[in-house]
Amino acid sequence: MESATKTTEKISGPRVKQFSIFLPNKVGILAEIVKLLKDRSIDVLALAIQDSADCAIVRIIVSDPEQAQELFELHDVPFSVSNVLVVELREGASELSKLLSALLMAEVNIHGSYGLLPRPRGNTAMALHVEDNDCAVAVLTSHSFRILSQLDISR
Repeated sequence: MESATKTTEKISGPRVKQFSIFLPNKVGILAEIVKLLKDRSIDVLALAIQDSADCAIVRIIVSDPEQAQELFELHDVPFSVSNVLVVELREGASELSKLLSALLMAEVNIHGSYGLLPRPRGNTAMALHVEDNDCAVAVLTSHSFRILSQLDISR
């Protein structure tokens, strides 16, 4: 329990939520989802698409996850939610190797990653869906990486 408390202290604010939305392969369906969010003043901050023959899984991070979840439920949009880490790369892409090496040394598996569309505080940021969030937070902060909260990335 003490470890979880210390980890939470290293992130100043609520964890970042990632939505995995399950969409049929239909022209314009992603534009409809983004418009639905935009009409409620919810910004898409990060986006990754995994396509298959039957459907697409769209992973997004938004500026207001609570309102987005209500909207998806209201409009019967199939989704799941998970916590992800958003890591600030103050020196940009040159820090990617350092980040990956730190996670490798701690044996933290990365299930997925993608960049954020806005650049928080002018710096590059990367969303990471990892096997063990608490371990990854501890390792990355010990290597001087800043883990961003939902408050850090939302406007």
